[in-house]
Amino acid sequence: MTLYDLKPRFQSLLRPLLSALFNAGITANQVTLLAMAASLAVGIRLAWTPTPAYFLILPGFLLLRMALNAIDGMLAREFRQQSRLGALLNEVGDVVSDAALYLPFALLPQAGVLPVLLFVLLAGMTEFIGVLGQTLGGPRRYDGPLGKSDRAFVLGSYALLVGSYPAALAWGNGLFWLLAGLSVLTCIHRGRKALVAAA
Repeated sequence: MTLYDLKPRFQSLLRPLLSALFNAGITANQVTLLAMAASLAVGIRLAWTPTPAYFLILPGFLLLRMALNAIDGMLAREFRQQSRLGALLNEVGDVVSDAALYLPFALLPQAGVLPVLLFVLLAGMTEFIGVLGQTLGGPRRYDGPLGKSDRAFVLGSYALLVGSYPAALAWGNGLFWLLAGLSVLTCIHRGRKALVAAA
């Protein structure tokens, strides 16, 4: 059970926007590229001034990014915009965006660089193994315990906490070690599910 299971409800809230975007000539690939470019911009801004107060922008942006990720998928499916390029941009965009938004946590006061780097690496690995499910002949895997939406929720909450209560910076190392461990479990879980589905 992950936050990904709530995606259909989230999509239903965004559906009224689809026709307006389509009529305006907005394509799914443009939305995907916008989400990635905006993530890079926010990540660079956080890295440029890595003070706790600036991280207060992250929770709202992560929610916006999730909305954009949902919109690009709905545009692709419901308006026949699916393509190999779109699939490639979607997967690459997720990994690049995660790295851009989460690496700046390593620059915060009291932060441990190693656990943050390890977590970001393993987060990318969970998505790689998720895609391998398709390579093996099954569906793309989104299993938890720590999928993309779960990562966004946890780190958005932590960013809000450290931005409003800087003493929480002392918890950062433990949190990122925990997230790295949960990412390992996610890799194992997705890999096993992918093999079962392929069999």
